[in-house]
Amino acid sequence: MPRRQRFDTSVPAVLVRLDRNPFHHGTLGAARSLGRAGIPVHAVIESSTSPVARSRHLRSVRVRPGTDSAAELAELLTRIADEVTDDPSRPVLAVPLDDVSALALARRRSSLAPRLLLPEQTEEQLLKVADKAELAETCAGLGLPHPRTELPDDADEAAAMAWSLGLPVVAKWSRPWLLPAGGGLRSTSIVRSPAEVRELYARTPEAGSRLLLQELLPAGRDLDWFFHGYVDSTGRCSPGATGRKERSWPDGAGLTASGRWTVNPTVERTARDLLDAVGYRGVCDLDFRLNRATGAYHLLDFNPRPGAQFRLFTDPDGLDVVRALHLDLTGRPVPPHSPVYGRRFLVENYAALSLLASPRRRYAPEPGAARGRTECAWFAADDPAPALAMGGAWLAHLLRKALVALRRALASRRAAPDVTAAAPPARTSVDQLTPR
Repeated sequence: MPRRQRFDTSVPAVLVRLDRNPFHHGTLGAARSLGRAGIPVHAVIESSTSPVARSRHLRSVRVRPGTDSAAELAELLTRIADEVTDDPSRPVLAVPLDDVSALALARRRSSLAPRLLLPEQTEEQLLKVADKAELAETCAGLGLPHPRTELPDDADEAAAMAWSLGLPVVAKWSRPWLLPAGGGLRSTSIVRSPAEVRELYARTPEAGSRLLLQELLPAGRDLDWFFHGYVDSTGRCSPGATGRKERSWPDGAGLTASGRWTVNPTVERTARDLLDAVGYRGVCDLDFRLNRATGAYHLLDFNPRPGAQFRLFTDPDGLDVVRALHLDLTGRPVPPHSPVYGRRFLVENYAALSLLASPRRRYAPEPGAARGRTECAWFAADDPAPALAMGGAWLAHLLRKALVALRRALASRRAAPDVTAAAPPARTSVDQLTPR
């Protein structure tokens, strides 16, 4: 155990994720972080056969409820707390790892306390930053840089607003956690014509929340940044740090495939000002993009929970935002966070896809920064089973995607033989291999 951290190991932790994503490496990171500190860790995830479930640091795995109901989740967590503790007065820490879990637990916080430990946040407070439309309003009210955003009331207005913003534009559903599974709707997409905008807007009833349109800020090298932090019960944000996104998937606009701990005073100041202004408590993950035309870092997203790459910001004593959460909510002091500039985090499966898409792209540490060690999302010498399980599941996933793409190509050829007879064979793009 690190010298400067003294955990109450009698308080177990339950990781909670309602999102059905077997490749969510942030869940594995949280299990390893707390498990290595001697804290009993349990998880509520999509399946007991998930690669994450193979971790030696998990004491037990429970399958998530069949719905996203906050009442069902609260009932399950209360039952788990009774099973994993001998003393009914002993608390259990709940760690939400996706937005829908964070909101559901905040909604039930008063009825779950003191049995379950959660930051002092209400659902209404979280929605001010988790809801994409409310986040735009929050930034506008505080004067913080944010992409120009429009909220249309009908399809024609959506098309007109997209044209005014300048096609192509970014289309987002304000509450992506409400999107139906398997419906083909994405939380964020790029639309390139008024017809596409109208078609997407027509699916609003299916999406369950409002469609908003945003100015598309150009992607490029060194433009994407993120801030991870933990705000304790007194409002102090320690730890808190900035990182640079070196590779992403999908390329240039997706999740972090490779990131590096890099100092950025402007991003850190902007993030901390926002956290102070909204009175935020708990773990957070903020995404920024530099607008080269104005020199401003625009806030793109605010996730009210640990980001999947939170382990990037692990200091020499092992302190990260998830450990800080456990220390604070069990009444232990959170020690100062010691930066390790140059430290790198690599998500093996997504980095491989990014490398295929942009093989010539290379990044180097900032001038003067020490070359830190690289931590992998899946492989760990003390916990190798999840990486092996992920490798097999990932290969099967890619093969399924390729077979679906092949069937579609063959069906298209049969439907229009006169058009495709002279065309070159259909190819599966790298983007078609992205998990949905």
